[in-house]
Amino acid sequence: MFRARPDARPATVEVLVEGVPVMVPQGASAAAAVLLAGLPAIRETPVTGSPRLPLCMMGVCFDCLAEIDGVPNRQACMVPVAPGMRIARQHGARVARP
Repeated sequence: MFRARPDARPATVEVLVEGVPVMVPQGASAAAAVLLAGLPAIRETPVTGSPRLPLCMMGVCFDCLAEIDGVPNRQACMVPVAPGMRIARQHGARVARP
């Protein structure tokens, strides 16, 4: 029903996903950057080690937990991209910070 105009290109932002530069539309989430990068997983479950990727994209499921700019346990779907942002895989269980 709705389509983007072929001549209208959104501004893009370069972020690093696991050290690899990825061009992401401005206003997209860090989780979208992970999906655009084509990673097989952004984290593993702490009990079984099952791989996880962003799922709900609205902050409900916590499957998109990642380390963003050196801060672990961030819900990547809730963080808008910024130029030079560094997104890395989350390994192991969440650690509560005081």
